[in-house]
Amino acid sequence: MRFNRTAFKQATTAAIAVFLFMLIGRAPGLIMVGSAAKMDTQKTEPLHMKIVLERIYLNGEVSYEVVQENIYSIENFWAKYDQWKLKDIDEKEIVFSKEIDDISPLLKTNGYFGITHKGVLSIFNGRPEQSKIIQSFFQIDIKKLESIKQKELLDGIPIKTKDRYVQVLETFKPYSTDGG
Repeated sequence: MRFNRTAFKQATTAAIAVFLFMLIGRAPGLIMVGSAAKMDTQKTEPLHMKIVLERIYLNGEVSYEVVQENIYSIENFWAKYDQWKLKDIDEKEIVFSKEIDDISPLLKTNGYFGITHKGVLSIFNGRPEQSKIIQSFFQIDIKKLESIKQKELLDGIPIKTKDRYVQVLETFKPYSTDGG
């Protein structure tokens, strides 16, 4: 059986809508009329929810942003987060996730490629000689590296952009001891 992404998204959207309608149904000011719910505009209060936005960056770093939302309309709420994937939901919190096709803000501001004392290509939070390793990749055969490339790695190569991140990985992959 094949996975139908569109059908899954529609089912997920419907499930969220039902869940939010149930939550709103418990909110003060809701009047039930027949099988439909109508809001009494004089007493209506929005649904207050904690929204957690999880961003997963190209380099593997994950960041979280927490916002408080006042939900007046389910349609507007869902439209606001239509580019996000629902990860978890309960009556107090909704968690959305999104893969970001870019490097993390930390790498842009303070990330440097360098090499450990064991010859492993790594990303450091700051210059390699004085900083903590954020991520490690593969061991490099130092003997095959030109001296200028060795010096670059020892001094640290600032990352700043996704293109630079990819370029450095591609540049040093052929020097990997695992056959690159």
